[in-house]
Amino acid sequence: MNTTPPPGDEAPDDPSSQAYELPPIPSAPAAVEGQRCGLIAIVGRPNVGKSTLLNALVGQKISITSRKAQTTRHRITGIRTVGATQFVFVDTPGFQTTHLKRHSGAMNKTLNRTVTASVADVDAVLFMVEAGRFGLDDAKVLALLPPDKPVILVANKLDAVRRRTDILPWLKSMQERHAFAEYVPMSATTAADVERLFAIVEPHLPEQPWFYEEDALTDRSDRFLASEIVREKLFRLTGDELPYSSTVVIEKFEEEGNLRRIAATIVVERDAHKGMVIGEGGERLKRIGTESRQELERLLDAKVFLELWVKVRSGWADDEAHLRSYGYE
Repeated sequence: MNTTPPPGDEAPDDPSSQAYELPPIPSAPAAVEGQRCGLIAIVGRPNVGKSTLLNALVGQKISITSRKAQTTRHRITGIRTVGATQFVFVDTPGFQTTHLKRHSGAMNKTLNRTVTASVADVDAVLFMVEAGRFGLDDAKVLALLPPDKPVILVANKLDAVRRRTDILPWLKSMQERHAFAEYVPMSATTAADVERLFAIVEPHLPEQPWFYEEDALTDRSDRFLASEIVREKLFRLTGDELPYSSTVVIEKFEEEGNLRRIAATIVVERDAHKGMVIGEGGERLKRIGTESRQELERLLDAKVFLELWVKVRSGWADDEAHLRSYGYE
């Protein structure tokens, strides 16, 4: 059952002990001759399809998607081993240029630091734009990319282009903007396009042992994935009503055989926002909980008991201490 507590019965007040931590990289398998392995950053402006592509590349949902800008707020690693090559993809937050304002400035600066740090230590970069489009926000992200890394232009949402003949002159204009290693017009929702991308990226990765076991999919914990699933449903079910600055903190994650007991707090900035999340008679919060639980049961292959609370924390998105306590890197 998914509930908000009665007045005076709030979730624990200090979530700092629940900050997300990346698990250590496990011991890699023994080296095999001919193996390749490398880090590939997926970068681009918000809402260009980075998380959709990551999920398609991995073959399982590990990064949440939403029409709301800045859905991805953490560096999320997705792993896929194809033949002798292990691809370690890093989904980054969309570089934020439009929300550097009061009440969320600290969070956006933190997210942008995550982007720049991620591209500094990778072997290749997938720079995503919408096919046939290139705006100021795209140009700002492109300017951040290191000159010594191979950058592959991924022109996503090709299926939305009405006249394919327009793509060739657009690609020529993109050649003048940057010395891209490859040009890949594609759709992240088309399986054949996604599989083709592996062959394009592979030559840019170094020959070295794999970082993870062959069947690994992500380095993120189930606890982290639970918070992301709840946040996705929160954004999807509130639409544009709920402001950008809201988050989810996991207060409890317990495993009892095939049962997972999870308690989560949805953090908003104002009492009015709390009402938006709860909805009339608690119906919206109940739906957020139900859809989150159903997806978590599929993802974790276990029975899930999920409790949700809603808490107001004014100004949390512009407070460095709160950001760290909520798991922002």
